[in-house]
Amino acid sequence: MGITSFTEADSAALVAERLAQCAGPLPAFLTALVGHIHQAIKETRPTHADWRHAIEFLTEVGHASDHKRQEWVLLSDLLGVTALVEEINTRRPKGATPNTVRGPFYRADAPRLMSGADISLDGIGEPLAVNARVTDLDGNPVAGAKVETWQANAQGFYENQQPDLQPEFNLRGVFSTDADGGFSYRTVRPGGYAVPCDGPVGRMLHAIGYPLRRPAHLHFTITTPGFQTISTHVYDGHDPHLSQDALFGVKQELVGTFLPVGSLDGPAPVRDNGWSLDFTFVMVRAREERRSA
Repeated sequence: MGITSFTEADSAALVAERLAQCAGPLPAFLTALVGHIHQAIKETRPTHADWRHAIEFLTEVGHASDHKRQEWVLLSDLLGVTALVEEINTRRPKGATPNTVRGPFYRADAPRLMSGADISLDGIGEPLAVNARVTDLDGNPVAGAKVETWQANAQGFYENQQPDLQPEFNLRGVFSTDADGGFSYRTVRPGGYAVPCDGPVGRMLHAIGYPLRRPAHLHFTITTPGFQTISTHVYDGHDPHLSQDALFGVKQELVGTFLPVGSLDGPAPVRDNGWSLDFTFVMVRAREERRSA
């Protein structure tokens, strides 16, 4: 058997040849990954010290990851990889609400609430009234859908980031759409925030001046039998960081208009100088073929 020497020219091909002898779907992914990594090495031509620093960074990311904190997921999010996987797997026809990355602050145990309830348990922040509707692509109401919502407070912190400062389940709630596909609730206007820089990923990207801001937004997950699940954001159209969302989630269809109002009437006490948001979510039937744009 002849021996093929490893050279710069055929490095990726030699690894791919070995991977071709392996079983399962993983070798095909690894072959593509190796090809891109080898090409990047050839283009950037790192020194031994440069490559050691890269390995040390990846090692630190691994050490910082556990069941409570996932630095690998954060790295994937901030480099747009998570958004790309979402985009590939949830392609939708024109007019449908696009999915975005759910993010790390979701809780599956948020309380069920009646439409019109106030999810701000501490009342801190500028009042916001959310009035929304869920329809199908033809504009028909989707009744009985489960709507989960959560958000950061006015300072940009989620309740599970500040368990000693915010009430349990603050700024979270689960609603059901009515016969007209509608739901509404009271909350406070969320603040934007910076991605934490206390881990290796944030520190590295902050050091090179990479944008790490998230514009203000509300999270929504909408589920009902027969339709594709919506997991998305609605962004504050006034936020100056819309064009540089750290997680690449902003799409024009998801930018909401926060309008000032004189007072917000409803089951909670009237609050002055608040805001309102009207928004329509459009669901796609689970087996519906992609329509032409």
